[in-house]
Amino acid sequence: MTRFGPEAWAYGVLVATLMVAAATDVRCGKIYNWTTYPAIAAGLVGHALAGGLLGQGGLVGGMGLPGALAGLTVGFGPLLLAWMAGGVGGGDAKIMGAVGALTGWRFALTALFYGLAVAAVMALVILIGRRMMVRTLGRIGRFVLLWFLKAKPASPATEQSPTVPFGLALCIGAAVALIFTFLYGPSERMFLLGI
Repeated sequence: MTRFGPEAWAYGVLVATLMVAAATDVRCGKIYNWTTYPAIAAGLVGHALAGGLLGQGGLVGGMGLPGALAGLTVGFGPLLLAWMAGGVGGGDAKIMGAVGALTGWRFALTALFYGLAVAAVMALVILIGRRMMVRTLGRIGRFVLLWFLKAKPASPATEQSPTVPFGLALCIGAAVALIFTFLYGPSERMFLLGI
């Protein structure tokens, strides 16, 4: 754990949070507030104590409260907008906020990237498995065409459209980012490719 430096405690909280969130998303289709809010609070309070209110010192050094707030914003913000548009659940946005509050904005952005990639692969597997790929691509193509023609297209989703457990995909994405952090250590650079 020394590879993680002063934020080692945050990665421990992250692992526990991701395990619970993934399990509830698979079992119930939800990520509950009792999972996300304590993790967000732990990230904010823990980093304020460990790294200071200004991120300069504190008990053991580290990113401090500003880094935790930046991570919360980067993790939560984009998915908040997607939730407001009806694209994802509120728990999905909050779990990414917790990831960011615990790990910082670089990790949150990387985890979000990996989570979106995992969700795309899951969607393809589901569509191919249910033999819905051609119909779905046709509906999406029609939607895009009408949108470019400035018409008001109906949503390409139907009642038969399968859903992807997006919270699970985000948890897997964060786990992949955590594995790269463990292998290569935290980096000032984005570690999208594991560097």
